[in-house]
Amino acid sequence: MIELRTIHLREIRLDLREPFRISSGVVSERRILLLELSSREGHSVWSECVAMERPNYTSETIDTAWLALERWIAPRVLGRPFDHPRDLAYALEVDFRGHRMAKAAVEMGTWALAAVQEGVSLSTYLGGERHRVETGISIGIQHSPDTLARKAREAAARGYRKIKLKIEPGADLDYVRAVRQALGPNVHMAVDANAAYTPEQADDLARLDDFDLLMLEQPFEGGDLVRHARLQARIATPICLDESITSSARAQDMVDLDAGRIVNIKPGRVGGFSQSVAIHDLCRSRGVPVWCGGMLESGVGRAYNVALASLPGFTLPGDLSPSARYWARDIVEPEWTMEDGLVQVPRTDPGLGVAVNVDAIADRTVRERRLA
Repeated sequence: MIELRTIHLREIRLDLREPFRISSGVVSERRILLLELSSREGHSVWSECVAMERPNYTSETIDTAWLALERWIAPRVLGRPFDHPRDLAYALEVDFRGHRMAKAAVEMGTWALAAVQEGVSLSTYLGGERHRVETGISIGIQHSPDTLARKAREAAARGYRKIKLKIEPGADLDYVRAVRQALGPNVHMAVDANAAYTPEQADDLARLDDFDLLMLEQPFEGGDLVRHARLQARIATPICLDESITSSARAQDMVDLDAGRIVNIKPGRVGGFSQSVAIHDLCRSRGVPVWCGGMLESGVGRAYNVALASLPGFTLPGDLSPSARYWARDIVEPEWTMEDGLVQVPRTDPGLGVAVNVDAIADRTVRERRLA
């Protein structure tokens, strides 16, 4: 039984080590919404809402998430007992559309609370099996092919198991060619368009077959499965869907239409762990590889992603870069690190497996609200 007593919202600001550019914009400073959840049983955990500052990835933003948490989510869950986190997830879906990232911040935190109450790690509570998970790196759009190739070589030398390149029209074929020539034929490479292309540009996308890529991620708009299916029928490179997959039903549609052959599961995007596990189970039963994507999370959000990536169906390297990849100083202890392209999964201590640096959070807090 889990009963939430309080939800404490905090917005903090973290400066990225270097600007991160994708097809829809550039991020230099990350506004991050953190939640501290406490239960009537006396336990507390931290969670993170992964919504961005602008509605360029999904329609949600950090500000809409804050509003949704205050006005609709907290009143539905505070003081109400739930037998399991899946029951809370269901309560947030009845007559309540959208706002998946805001819902996920509470739903995933409830999974962590349940793990603490059971005295097990979050990975164990989710059904994870791995003690270490493979990690890749996502490299933002660069000013030139040479700059991108240099960064890719540096990443490969550090041991990343997958090199993913952000692309957009005009910064694609020459850039990917330069990286493939720099890395050679044996390094796993992927590209991510973040829905920057239209079906009229399918000829250019088909030319990506020349580079023996692990995947082409989300070339078209998220709601369009039919045109993804047409492109997949034309190209050999597996299409991976990200923004398009918001539930297990959408994943089933992808499989039925052959609109993609790999799924990027971001738990914040799909509303939390309950849907993430359902998508994982569906894909595993249908032989579809999945991996865990990232949203420039702090070390708190990274803890949830690492736990999810320990499930057996996550067979491709995730975007689980160590703390130092993005932040001069993370807000968890110990910070996330990588050895030989692998991130250690906390499996012994109850809950997240990392401690939150409350002083570091206090120093960076720009607004807060306690909901009870």
